[in-house]
Amino acid sequence: MKKDNEGTLKPFLSLILSTKIPKLMLTLGLVGSLITTIVGLTIPLLTRELVDGFSFESLNTLLITAIIAVFILQAVIDGLSMYALAFVGQKIVASLREKMWFKLIRLPVGYYDKSKSGETVSRVVNDTGIVKDLISQHFPQFIGGIITIIGAVIILLFMDWKMTLLMLIAVPITALFMIPLGSRMAKISRSLQDETATFTGSVQQTLSEIRLMKASNAEKTEEEKGLTGINKLFSFGLKEGRIFAMVAPLMYLVVMLVIVVIIGYGGIRVAEGTMTTGSLVAFLLYLFQIVFPITSFAMFFTQLQKAKGATERIIEILDINEEAGQEGIDLDITNQTISVKHVTFGYDEEEPVIKDVSFNVQPGTMVAFAGPSGGGKTTMFGLLERFYEPTIGDILIGSTNVKALSLDSWRRQIGYVSQDSPMMVGTIRENLCYGLEEAKNITDDRLWEVTEMAYADQFIKEFPDGLDTEVGERGIKLSGGQRQRIAIARAFLRNPKILMMDEATASLDSQSEGIVQQALLRLMEGRTTFVIAHRLSTIVNADKIIFIEKGQITGIGTHQELVQSHELYREFAEQQLT
Repeated sequence: MKKDNEGTLKPFLSLILSTKIPKLMLTLGLVGSLITTIVGLTIPLLTRELVDGFSFESLNTLLITAIIAVFILQAVIDGLSMYALAFVGQKIVASLREKMWFKLIRLPVGYYDKSKSGETVSRVVNDTGIVKDLISQHFPQFIGGIITIIGAVIILLFMDWKMTLLMLIAVPITALFMIPLGSRMAKISRSLQDETATFTGSVQQTLSEIRLMKASNAEKTEEEKGLTGINKLFSFGLKEGRIFAMVAPLMYLVVMLVIVVIIGYGGIRVAEGTMTTGSLVAFLLYLFQIVFPITSFAMFFTQLQKAKGATERIIEILDINEEAGQEGIDLDITNQTISVKHVTFGYDEEEPVIKDVSFNVQPGTMVAFAGPSGGGKTTMFGLLERFYEPTIGDILIGSTNVKALSLDSWRRQIGYVSQDSPMMVGTIRENLCYGLEEAKNITDDRLWEVTEMAYADQFIKEFPDGLDTEVGERGIKLSGGQRQRIAIARAFLRNPKILMMDEATASLDSQSEGIVQQALLRLMEGRTTFVIAHRLSTIVNADKIIFIEKGQITGIGTHQELVQSHELYREFAEQQLT
């Protein structure tokens, strides 16, 4: 967060005001809180009348009825007010989470390359929850407390100004201790938020790779990492506990001293006949009405500091630029040439992964990227898919820079099958239709057609639930080959203009691979196809092979041309094809 915003409430207030605040419910809640407070202020006065005129013979039925009615009215209005303000808090936090979620799914892939997903999740869940607690719980208590204190002090000054001034001496004494403690608590709370986010990220990462952890016998390592995080949280929790351990007894001591002084002084006044017993009781009741809000103010300001820290982190995410190209033209890219012109790109600007790469791809042709591992093949795919934008250079479709196209238009016309076949939690049907606007209108016949083309229909029919079979987290209930075939079927279903395949048949057995290769050949007709080749046998018939080494193109041609002209490619071919 920018330094000029530190220590101010402006970013926090701006963020809250940018949400969908239900003004009617907020008004009803605050008005209800005001009425509850005013009604509560009448109770000590009614009690005074009851005490001063008390005798069994002259019980004032009307007065007792009035007190009971006031209690009931206060309880009902207070309940409605609390619900209205809770509604406001929930609505604001829902709006905040909506803003963050919409932002997160539109952030560039580069953001997730650098950020732990668990920490980001903590921002969406934990930090917004802190803001909700402040708005729906602590803020109403703070407003109601201020009204109560002002009203009670005014009434007490009219009742007995000497005793009121005696009572108010406690305020500066309390503030002298509470302000530095509150400041210290705010720093601890913010550190605790950051540590919670870090710990959440670490836990999520470990659990998401549980098989790697177990296969590596890394339980001890993860125990130590987890214990370190838990101990840090424990340490911050203890620091918070120490502050509370000082605040609560301090407040209790001050309150008890004030009560003892007031009772002692008031007792003398009653004995002298300068104050009635009812007035002393009423004074004590007002004193309690003042004390309870003051004790909650420390919590309010602590929570406010937490919320400021939370909103700073939320704003940091909201201020990140979204993927370039959310807006743009909708262009049909059928039969268009793709031109990559002098493209340079690096995940870090100082270390380019792709260096001055240029090539042209004619429509309907198959282009394969080959080369040593780490040469930049997958990065080139990321640039074509527009997961990243070139640092230097341009990618054109026909004569149009792809940056001019909306991401929706560009990616809707691309079928992408990656090597690791990612899947979402859900059914096979949901995974096949994932991301398609017309998903609800796709018939089972069409789904069986594309699964048959990808040689996936046979194993799907063997499942009792067929297309409605649950695949598990990241498709863990399916084999690697099964996941790969569903990913290919998903690409068939999209009917793409451009195919991008990261060794799409790598996980298939020889029989399945032969059939899928035939299906891919049918699908590739009239479509531009990019392939990352790990096995040269899958690309010997490519129209063009682009050999990439250390981010640079060192050879372009057909298989036969590269065997003759490119030494390293020839070595690859001799190792794999003979």
